[in-house]
Amino acid sequence: MPTYTAPTRDTRFVINEMLDLASYGNLPGFENATQDMIDTVVNEAGKFCSEVLAPLNQIGDEQGCTRHEDGSVTTPDGFKEAYQQLVEAGWTTLTGPEEFGGQGLPHVLGFAFEEYIGTANQAFAMYPGLTGGAAAALQAAGSQEQKEMYLPKMISGEWSGTMNLTEPHCGTDLGMIRTKAVPNGDGSYAITGTKIFISAGEHDLTSNIIHLVLAKTPGAPDSSKGISLFVVPKFILDENGEPGERNGVTCGSIEKKMGIHGNSTCVLNYDGATGWMLGEENKGLAAMFVMMNAARLGVGLQGLAQAEVSYQNAVTYALDRRQGRALTGPAEPEAKADPIFVHPDVRRMLMDAKVFNEGMRALCLWGALQVDLTHKAQTEEERQLADDLIGLMTPVIKGYGTDKGYDIANNMQQVYGGHGYVKEWGMEQFVRDSRIAMIYEGTNGVQAMDLCGRKLAQHGGRAVQAYFAAIDEEIASAKQIEGLADMAGRLEKALGEQKAATMWFMQNAMQNPNHLGAGAHHYMHIMGIVTLGFMWLKMAKVAVDALKGSPEDAAFYEAKLTSAAYYTERFLPDAGALRRKLEAGSENMMKLPEEAFATAA
Repeated sequence: MPTYTAPTRDTRFVINEMLDLASYGNLPGFENATQDMIDTVVNEAGKFCSEVLAPLNQIGDEQGCTRHEDGSVTTPDGFKEAYQQLVEAGWTTLTGPEEFGGQGLPHVLGFAFEEYIGTANQAFAMYPGLTGGAAAALQAAGSQEQKEMYLPKMISGEWSGTMNLTEPHCGTDLGMIRTKAVPNGDGSYAITGTKIFISAGEHDLTSNIIHLVLAKTPGAPDSSKGISLFVVPKFILDENGEPGERNGVTCGSIEKKMGIHGNSTCVLNYDGATGWMLGEENKGLAAMFVMMNAARLGVGLQGLAQAEVSYQNAVTYALDRRQGRALTGPAEPEAKADPIFVHPDVRRMLMDAKVFNEGMRALCLWGALQVDLTHKAQTEEERQLADDLIGLMTPVIKGYGTDKGYDIANNMQQVYGGHGYVKEWGMEQFVRDSRIAMIYEGTNGVQAMDLCGRKLAQHGGRAVQAYFAAIDEEIASAKQIEGLADMAGRLEKALGEQKAATMWFMQNAMQNPNHLGAGAHHYMHIMGIVTLGFMWLKMAKVAVDALKGSPEDAAFYEAKLTSAAYYTERFLPDAGALRRKLEAGSENMMKLPEEAFATAA
């Protein structure tokens, strides 16, 4: 059975040393985030996820969820008990607003916990994860009465939440939804329609499920401009605010999926279910985007999560499995063969995983800090900068993070050779589970087009210019530090490739939008590569400074420097190749007629 140990030392390095979270103690919500508090939360979160949730991951995959004849759903063995432990320990309250029972801690700590819970058991993590996103949308769009009615028990974990967007015929094009919301005359609406792919749509973990549902009111525009958002509880609340009458929403089926079997991905049928509008009529998509953006960042973390757990197990296997001899001569002459860890091709895969995981962890936590600063920075200028940066990086964290996370999981399965194909080792589950992250919350093609078609040009390119300026500043600073000039120069060259690709879009995409569509995926990957290089340069600077003090764990900082050098040598050069692909344009991609794609008999 595979195992998982939360990388608490690396998380503390990023939060305490790279981000220096303690320096933000003058901001609201940060005053309690002392280093002692941070270390305690990180260590206890790691312990809970590693010891309680990770052992249930394979069980959840094998058993899956079960739908019963009455439409109810039970989760795999151990999930209900683990969820109660999660709630009793207060993990769902970490970053929730204090007004509604949360601890009000920075999102940085919430992201650290989200990484651990998703790595330990991705299917389980989706239950509280979706609730957090639904609570955020309710907080942003709901009335004070609605907030007081739902948020305390959602934040405590007593109730859970979902997002109901798509339908069988419309996929990502939500303007095509057919679910109707007809006024009942008392301020409520009768919701009728079918929603699909609803993660955590029905289960036995909580006493109520609060569904957020997109629907159209009578006479609304038949497009995305006619969508409203409704809160539809599984049980309608009674006069005491407790679950009462069963609402008209039922689980029609559970999707038979490739992975994440422990999460009940449901078809939900709404048959005149009673719902209440959240926010303004026809403004539902904008309100739901609060939840969608939170979910996209969470899915980016899932890419890291599956890469991390597969990497940890591949390292263990590579140190134990013996085959062949080291190319430079027997590493362990007394044994019949050396561990496969000595072979450069195995080491290549493991190093690729290590530097991606640590770089992506830094990016996700840095991104979480921007989320915090968007709301809590001292000046409007600082809040705007943080909002610009996280808005720009959200499709990169989701798209690049999950593309590479899946690649890493595949390569870690490869380390096992034939055993990676065998179910008992657990590696094939990591590959299956990681694959969904590239698809849901907007496919990665959609993320690339959001980045290139909307985010780059938004506000006259303000966000991307701020991004370039931040990396330029980091490079200039690193060039003055002994031992980092080469790394800085390599990042500068890769950043130059991204700037050139950006300029090419400006010069060519207006005359032919297909050029943008054809190059968007490549651009997203260029930006992911450069941004992780940015994170590695930041980490290398911290490591150099730490080593001046001869720390007890000097090996940790030395490993950071070696890993940073490896990343700059092995990953950054890909930016140039991707730019050349992007600049090939769309002519030959779009030139062939449809019939040329048909297979000849």
